[in-house]
Amino acid sequence: MNQRHRGESPEDPKIFAEKWIPILHQAVHDLSWLLTQEYPPTPSLQLVGNRYRLTDRQMMAVMRCACSMQAQQKRVRGMMQASEMAGEAVAIDGYNLLITLESVLSGGVVLLGRDGCYRDLASIHKTYKSVEETLPALHLIGEALQEIGIKNAVWYFDKPVSNSGRLKLLLQDLATEKGWDWQAELAYNPDKELIALPQVVITSDSWILDECGRWFNLLDFIIKNKVTSINLKNLS
Repeated sequence: MNQRHRGESPEDPKIFAEKWIPILHQAVHDLSWLLTQEYPPTPSLQLVGNRYRLTDRQMMAVMRCACSMQAQQKRVRGMMQASEMAGEAVAIDGYNLLITLESVLSGGVVLLGRDGCYRDLASIHKTYKSVEETLPALHLIGEALQEIGIKNAVWYFDKPVSNSGRLKLLLQDLATEKGWDWQAELAYNPDKELIALPQVVITSDSWILDECGRWFNLLDFIIKNKVTSINLKNLS
């Protein structure tokens, strides 16, 4: 069956029901404390999951929302404000930004973590397939970058992921149509390329946030200024 929307899962209404939110919030707190004490992530997550009897998907949500105090402070120091972004060049963690925004527009579960970043639970399984929300998401991103005053944007996509080439062409055609200064690059390891760049990085990927210099929370800007409905689970 062709996927029409991003981030949907039949179990989500049950495992992210309101009764679960305080439990998941506490689980994020506990895991973040363990990470702050430098306990290893995988056994720490298993310990927390067992304590609260979480499903695998709930544990994934907890992992994506937790971070150590050291990581949280470092991310806050490196975060640019929208008012500081005019005239900046940005490097975009392509699939990270696009898939999360597709999930937002699809009504899929979107998580708010301790570092103020929004994350999804979607997975593309080595193949990217566009959904009904792909073009609307790209339009929102373009409008937001233009409103903020971004000079130019370079998107980075995983070359090993199937259909990355098609998505690159789609972005380039849209940028030409709209007059946006966009380029798209395919890389075998975009994460390592992004952390080495001098540009402001747009991502919510935890590893990149911990390793890069300056970053901008574009999803936060879009969600607060351009999105009217969101299936948000605040686990911060």
